[in-house]
Amino acid sequence: MKYNPSIIEPKWQEYWEKNNTFVTPRLPSGKKLYILDMFPYPSGNGLHVGHPEGYTATDIVSRFEIMNGSTVLHPMGWDAFGLPAEQQAKKTGTPPRKITETNIANFRRQLKMLGYAYDWSRELATTDIKYFKWTQYIFILLYNTWFDPEKQKGRPISELPIPSNVADPELYKDEHRLAYQIEAPVNWCSALGTVLSNEEVIQGRSERGNHPVIRIPLRQWMLRITAYADRLENDLDNLDWSESIKTLQKNWIGRSTGAEVDFYIGDLFSVTKNKSGRQEPDINGFIEWKKEREKSGFPRKPESGVLRIYTTRPDTLFGATYMVIAPEHPLVKKITTDKERPIVENYCEQAASKSDLDRTDLAKEKTGVFTGSFAINPLTGKPVPIWVADYVLSSYGTGAIMAVPAHDTRDFEFAKTFNLPIIQVVQKNSAESNIIVTNIIELEEAFTGQGTAVNSGQYDGLNTVKFKECITEDLHKSGIGCKAVNYKIRDWLFSRQHFWGEPFPILHELDDSDNLTGRTITLDESELPLDIPEGLTFDAEYNTPEPPLEHAPKDWLYIFRNNKKYKRETNTMPQWAGSCWYYLRYIDPHNEKTLVDPELERAWSPVDLYVGGAEHAVLHLLYARFWHKVLYDYGIVSYPEPFQKLVNQGMILGEMEFTGFKNSTNGNWISTTQINIGRDGIGTLKSEPDVKLQSVKLDNKQVIKRGENFILAENEQIQVDSRANKMSKSRGNVINPDTVVEQYGADALRLYEMFMGPLESVKPWSMDGVHGVRGFLDRVWKMIAAVNDENNKLEQSVKDIPLTETQNRILHKTIKNVTEDIRSMSFNTAIARMMEFTNFFLKEQVRPKSAMEKFVILLSPFAPHIAEELWSILGHNKTIAFEKWPSFDQSAIEESMVEIPISINGKLKSKIIVAVNADETTLEKMAIADSKISNLIEGKTIVKKIIVRGKMINLVIKE
Repeated sequence: MKYNPSIIEPKWQEYWEKNNTFVTPRLPSGKKLYILDMFPYPSGNGLHVGHPEGYTATDIVSRFEIMNGSTVLHPMGWDAFGLPAEQQAKKTGTPPRKITETNIANFRRQLKMLGYAYDWSRELATTDIKYFKWTQYIFILLYNTWFDPEKQKGRPISELPIPSNVADPELYKDEHRLAYQIEAPVNWCSALGTVLSNEEVIQGRSERGNHPVIRIPLRQWMLRITAYADRLENDLDNLDWSESIKTLQKNWIGRSTGAEVDFYIGDLFSVTKNKSGRQEPDINGFIEWKKEREKSGFPRKPESGVLRIYTTRPDTLFGATYMVIAPEHPLVKKITTDKERPIVENYCEQAASKSDLDRTDLAKEKTGVFTGSFAINPLTGKPVPIWVADYVLSSYGTGAIMAVPAHDTRDFEFAKTFNLPIIQVVQKNSAESNIIVTNIIELEEAFTGQGTAVNSGQYDGLNTVKFKECITEDLHKSGIGCKAVNYKIRDWLFSRQHFWGEPFPILHELDDSDNLTGRTITLDESELPLDIPEGLTFDAEYNTPEPPLEHAPKDWLYIFRNNKKYKRETNTMPQWAGSCWYYLRYIDPHNEKTLVDPELERAWSPVDLYVGGAEHAVLHLLYARFWHKVLYDYGIVSYPEPFQKLVNQGMILGEMEFTGFKNSTNGNWISTTQINIGRDGIGTLKSEPDVKLQSVKLDNKQVIKRGENFILAENEQIQVDSRANKMSKSRGNVINPDTVVEQYGADALRLYEMFMGPLESVKPWSMDGVHGVRGFLDRVWKMIAAVNDENNKLEQSVKDIPLTETQNRILHKTIKNVTEDIRSMSFNTAIARMMEFTNFFLKEQVRPKSAMEKFVILLSPFAPHIAEELWSILGHNKTIAFEKWPSFDQSAIEESMVEIPISINGKLKSKIIVAVNADETTLEKMAIADSKISNLIEGKTIVKKIIVRGKMINLVIKE
């Protein structure tokens, strides 16, 4: 019978499901391996062929490890909350839960169609109410936790030391919780009806749908991930992750050391006028403030009369000639004078429509407006103007900077633009000697390096490192500043204005007028889960910043506790919430009493292999590691890190697209070697950019591959443009795996995705490539099964006989190479080894059955359906899934004879077959005795003999 995957594959999928073949035991026996895919978001489009790449890789490893005696946990679930389902619901009017459940069913069908060895009994979705009960439980834990910087761990908020002079202990606790609320400027997209993260905004518009985005203040929940920044960075060293991913995370965390410094602004309602009539803080008030600070020290929170900044270069304080605050800074309204207010308000409104990436682009022109107010430099006692500029972000540092234009590139450009003072306070040291050079004073550019202090009072002459130490210590003694550590990473904005998201287990206290008092409490664990109220219908037209839950039924929205009225939190959690801890729930998915049984967690943790796309290299992994560390601090998990080994699979692009270019005037083809092609695919002539070119889409039959390039089949002098693009509906290059499986089978799809190239690399899709791999499976079938017999029988050349020496060597080389390649996740080379094996044995008149059996075991992790069927044809009545992986014999691999090339004067003339261990004397005698060589050296003198055992012979002769 011919190989027919449409019959074979459903048969074995049904077998695995009926027999619970891949159901994992509660506890591992022997060696355990937890192998995990980053679980997918179940979109309405289903899988495309890019998705199975990582899933196939983990499936190969899982099946391989099972055959090697490991107990493997390999689960699958769904990251099911989120904006896409809500947007789809708005388009169709169908409730998001129904859409999500339909999408999950389709994804599940497709994954089962591909034959993955998942333990489906552990399947979960973040939208399952029994699942998000524990997401809400973790939020309560975060709310009731503070971070102890001395012990570097999270502790119960009840253990927070509260100073005796604190007037409101509860407010003090709220300021230290890992989960806290603030009114924060956020990216609001009315078209999508929700807040977006900075990563979801490009040039002031939403990444999804390209809709306008503005910055507006909203009350938001935040998670204090910055408290764990040092642990998140330091613990990377113990992980088996690529250095590139570790570097990405470290850069995202962005740890820096410097100082926080307070600039005096005083009571801006009682100010003096400077010579130009502008407002300045009272110098007498500044002097009194300094005296008081020297007594009381640097406060944890700045009082109302100061502007606090963070700087990594406190050694440049004497060069601070102006200050800049972010447009969202809470002091903007207070310090802006009436004269400047219209300009400042207009500027802040414009800044609200820009993303953080756009605002901090070094290449963009600097913009800003003067507030009309001044602060006093605490070291010089001189007033410095306060500006508002969008290159300063409220989310970094304190949202305010001291500008030192002589020694900061952005400050320098800003000062040049607005003609602000520039004072040099660091001189560059000569590279040749200790001579100080002063050409920087010409100020063609800022000097941002280290050097020697000038124009800095008593500190003149100190080098930068020493100056930093001295000034930081002196600032601390005077109560004006203190040493500080800052991070680029921001506290996690943890609120969304979604209908489709986990409700917060939070109650807001109300006063007698039903206004929020600012006090919050959590639900009791016994009240979880808190679901979206049944009486709240999904409104497809809803698009305001007010969360949809504000319109929930009153009996859900309001609740009484201890004779006080409370209102439920109406924001919902972001999609990231459920994906932060799902790997733990797979270990104990049906436990209703606790998040995860400690015994099971200790037995299965950590995840030994985690595979997913590089797009999650930062945010998802940082968020999950943060939550995990909090759980570790409470002893809920036993390992400090969740994912021990991480592998990112490369993207699979659409099929190669070919474009030729013609001169629009005469219709002649023009080679791309003569053309500049932009990112948009539009070409212009290098020699005559004004000449209009016509782009022509070409199909595969119209081009020929020549080296690394493609040329036009009808004119081989013309090189064409070839490129593969990311799969997207808009380009029409999405390949549905259903189509591939229907035409070629699931095993062919699996094999092709692994054969395309290294797992981590970016690769273009090719249906011709799938066809080629299907041909390999046809040859495998032909090697073992009788293709001319309707009943599944062995090919008559497969006999129960011993292997020849050559057959045995090929077999053991294949076992060795495939085993090592799977362990290094080099799946493409493993498949190449199996292709070599097949090509060899197809030529053998007799094929030992034992060799065929071992080969089928090697093939089974890659192509499990055909392997099961061939295993059955080979006479076995049990699944191949638990067969022992074959071992290799190194001695069988070593060849007894070897072919040695013989050269004369460096030119190859003949070859001889000799024993592997033949010595130099034997090799010389055999070379001279060779008929071709003896004829060539007859009558000539051998002046030199170069003999390398097992490698080569070279005879140097002269007439």
